[in-house]
Amino acid sequence: MPWKLASLGTLLAATLLAGCSSTSTETAPDPVTTTDAGHSRCEAKAAEFTLGKKASPELLEQARTRAGAQNARFLMPSDMVTLEYRSDRLNLNTDASQIVTRVNCG
Repeated sequence: MPWKLASLGTLLAATLLAGCSSTSTETAPDPVTTTDAGHSRCEAKAAEFTLGKKASPELLEQARTRAGAQNARFLMPSDMVTLEYRSDRLNLNTDASQIVTRVNCG
């Protein structure tokens, strides 16, 4: 009797595990070109020319355009930010004297 229960348990476990595996033939979308909303993703490297420059609206717009971002913003050290990630947003982090110190997307 224990042999039958062990065999039945093994068969049940194998069946459940087989149901969890899948083979998908779908291809993933190109991660570099578009987001789910169809917007271009930003390229932070294209905006690195801003490092060491003073924050200004003109600089922000130039960086946004070069990076291909939909939105851009300056982040001061004291600014509170949400943890949402947006691949189409450019962030220019500044120090207390409004000099750009870091460029990233999100």
